[in-house]
This record gives sequence, structure tokens and C-alpha cells, in this order.
Amino acid sequence: MGIRNLSEFVEQSKQTDRSPEMFELESSHLLEVKLNGRIWAKSGSMVARRGNVKFTRQGLMEQGLGNLLKKAVSGEGTQMMKMEGEGRVYIADAGKKITLLRLGGEAIFVNGNDVLAYEDGIQADIRMMRKVAGMASGGLFNMRLQGNGVVAITSHYEPLTLAVTPDQPVFTDPNATVAWSGSLSPDIVTDISLGTLFGRGSGESIQLKFAGTGWVVVQPYEEVYFQQSNGGGGLLSALT
Repeated sequence: MGIRNLSEFVEQSKQTDRSPEMFELESSHLLEVKLNGRIWAKSGSMVARRGNVKFTRQGLMEQGLGNLLKKAVSGEGTQMMKMEGEGRVYIADAGKKITLLRLGGEAIFVNGNDVLAYEDGIQADIRMMRKVAGMASGGLFNMRLQGNGVVAITSHYEPLTLAVTPDQPVFTDPNATVAWSGSLSPDIVTDISLGTLFGRGSGESIQLKFAGTGWVVVQPYEEVYFQQSNGGGGLLSALT
């Protein structure tokens, strides 16, 4: 882009309001929240703020007994924080691309690590794929989001949405899977012959099979998460 003087840099990079919505993308990697009430955001995602805003980690009672048990069993889950008050909050997650989705009562599933924020009208529930328990330590966690409001999800680079039809199931790498439609319930499948392509550290391929009618979102990146409690790696070991 060449060299810019200081005044040019300040002018070109300054914050601007282009939408009256509560969630507004300042860039594809930075989300502005025009807070007047309460929203939920990924813990540690705030990079700047203005105004009178209170941050509270998700409380035990707010997580629900079922979610608490799921986290206690494996040490996994996504830690959210409650943001309350009036002001502007700027949030991001490791420079990942942010996508805003407006839900009108629909349900979607999102990889737990890819949930950045959601409005107060969205109900969130942690889900675990129990079928993976016999194949790997821990479980595969995701969040079911449903209601009326906007959800911010993240991905490494541009996401790709693949249609799932009864005659064309879709198989994905768990570490590259971002989200899928609420109508789908993926199965865990293995294929030892593909061990060099998937699950390279385990010696066998672990994939997600999406069958039925709906869609699944993948990213061109295999994201690996490390669990603090047992040192495991990969999405099948930890979503922290």
C-alpha cells in the first residue's frame, strides 16, 4: 500500500458507524458491539471498549446443570462472558474471519471454539457427540444456538458451505468443521486407509459424516486445540 503519513493512517483506519445494528463488522476480523443491555461473548475476546460496561464470566447457574456435567466429565467446553451496560466493545479472536448470521427462530450447531458472540435472544446449549467416547479421550463439543437474534462465528480464512442431501452425504475433518444446520446430526466414522489425510496423530482417520438434508460449513484450515487438563490435542481432545 506504500507509505502513509500519520494523518492519512488515522483517517483511513478510524472507527466508523455504517449500520444501526448492535453487531457491526469494523473489518472482517474485528467486531464492534454497540452495547445497550446484555450480550454473550467468548471469554478473552475483548480488545477495546468505551463506556460503562461490566464483564462477568458465565456463572455456574447460567450454564445449566447439563452443561456443567458435560464440562466436569471432560474438562472441555467454551467459556463465555456476559457483557452488560452501555457503550462500545470491540472483540476479535486471533485474527480469524468473523461472519454474522441472523437467526429467525432457526437452530444451528457451531464448533464450540468458533462461537465469538451472540445476542441475548439466542439460547445456547453445549452438546457432546457421545459416539466419539470409545474412539478418543474426551468428546467432541459444539454449541446449539437457537432463537431470534444475531450470532457471530469465526473461521480461519473464507468458509465454504456444502449442501447435504439424502443421496449426497458430506464427510469432513472435525478440525476443519465450523458449523452445520440444526436439522443434521453427524456421525463419527473412521477409515484407517485415510490415516495420512485425517487425524494424523492418532493412526486412524476420524471424520464426521453428515447425512440428510441441510448444510455444513468448513474452513481451509485444521485447527488444533490443546486441553489443559490432560494435554490432549485436536478438536476431539479439547475445546477450551
